[in-house]
Amino acid sequence: MTLSVLEPAAPAAETVSQRLSLIGRTRAGLSDALAEIGIPEKERRMRVGQLWNWIYHYGVRDFAEMTTIGKGLRGALSERFTLDLPEVTAEQISTDGTRKWLIRMASTGPRDRGAEIECVYIPEVDRGTLCVSSQVGCTLTCTFCHTGTQRLVRNLTTEEIVAQLMVARDRLGDFPNRSAPGGAFVPKDGGRFVSNIVFMGMGEPLYNFDGVRDAIDVISDNEGLSLGRRRITVSTSGVVPQIGPLGDQMGTMLAISLHAVRDDLRNELVPLNKKYPIAELMEACRTYPGLTNAKRITFEYVMLKGVNDSDAEARDLVRLLKGIPAKINLIPFNPWPGTKYECSDWDRIERFSEIVFRAGYASPVRTPRGRDILAACGQLKSETEKLSARARLMLDQDDAAAA
Repeated sequence: MTLSVLEPAAPAAETVSQRLSLIGRTRAGLSDALAEIGIPEKERRMRVGQLWNWIYHYGVRDFAEMTTIGKGLRGALSERFTLDLPEVTAEQISTDGTRKWLIRMASTGPRDRGAEIECVYIPEVDRGTLCVSSQVGCTLTCTFCHTGTQRLVRNLTTEEIVAQLMVARDRLGDFPNRSAPGGAFVPKDGGRFVSNIVFMGMGEPLYNFDGVRDAIDVISDNEGLSLGRRRITVSTSGVVPQIGPLGDQMGTMLAISLHAVRDDLRNELVPLNKKYPIAELMEACRTYPGLTNAKRITFEYVMLKGVNDSDAEARDLVRLLKGIPAKINLIPFNPWPGTKYECSDWDRIERFSEIVFRAGYASPVRTPRGRDILAACGQLKSETEKLSARARLMLDQDDAAAA
């Protein structure tokens, strides 16, 4: 494992008046930016197309590189806006190649030190998967999840969600004719760049529905970042009212953090179950728009020793999912400091998987990735809490001085 940490300078007092970045904006957002600098409405659609191509296909970081746009417009854009990415304040590299970035978003004013989130890149032989966050912290309190011990700060904006993919591609040298800082580390064989995205980082995506939906529109646009919706998976702990709209408005793959087959146990592991019990969740899954054998729902099931890993629970899981095109991802529990849970023994996991597989369901056991840098499933927890505590102390001191 290697770790690099960059200490950013304190945000200036005039942050709120600084130029805003165009990174992560929707087409409508880019049109609004052009309107701000006086571009006539009849011209904006063409200009939006040009900006879109340069920002999202080529990943340029300087308006001067946009050679198909006139010098005057480039100058006007650079006076009002930037193409800055959020700041990577720490990068950790696992022994298995997994990379975790601690990303600080831009400050919105003198009382905002900039929210921090974690984003993880997982290189595999046939794909490169980026695990993105949708919230700063998490509104849920799943007892086996490290992220769930961190309080919710706020939803991420559409721009901040898209920016995580932009940061990853920039760091990996994953834009045409651009290399990563220090040189790209992924081989140019087409198999280890960002090809898939999972909304399985910090936060509950369906509690930030509009931000996630608009980010997916940007990410999946075939004239820019061009990641197909079948390569995007949105994972939810079971926000039942939003599951149908997710299928209707986003059309992505769906993953359900299930982890238990009885309400009493799931109430403990996933407290959201008290609001949306298993029966309601299963009905929402059965009626998920576009559900077919070719577009199955993934059910995530973390293996907790002596808690949810018995043969009886494996058979109950099969009965519970009857009639739903599905696959079950069995996730060996990834320990984190202070947890009360242990990972199921390997032979127990294999036995559980065998029962599910013999019933006709794919039941792969997810290989833990990035455990040594706390980047594995359920381990994400940024430094936001400590930073927020420092920020609160500084603000308290500022307020006291002002009084």
